[in-house]
Amino acid sequence: MTDKKNENQLNIEIDEAMADGTYANLAIINHSVSEFVVDFINVMPGTPKSKVKSRIILTPQHAKRLAKALVENVSRFEQAHGEIKDYEQAAIPMNFGPAGQA
Repeated sequence: MTDKKNENQLNIEIDEAMADGTYANLAIINHSVSEFVVDFINVMPGTPKSKVKSRIILTPQHAKRLAKALVENVSRFEQAHGEIKDYEQAAIPMNFGPAGQA
């Protein structure tokens, strides 16, 4: 029984640089028939230019799983800490980044 459990276990490692993480306060999402591209950006107030800090490319199936996992985790967070307030944000120009094509 223990051997079967160990076969299904996934061992994930993370190095120190990756564990530090990268802060982002904006995500731009584009998609095509075969993939979702999520660009994470750190936009600083008063700065006219920002760079993409990280880009994640997902299959549509993984994008849907990620969306579901985020909804579940936000719900758990709010149950423990109260509602997350969604403050109004400045509009992001729609011509930001590449067009959603593959």
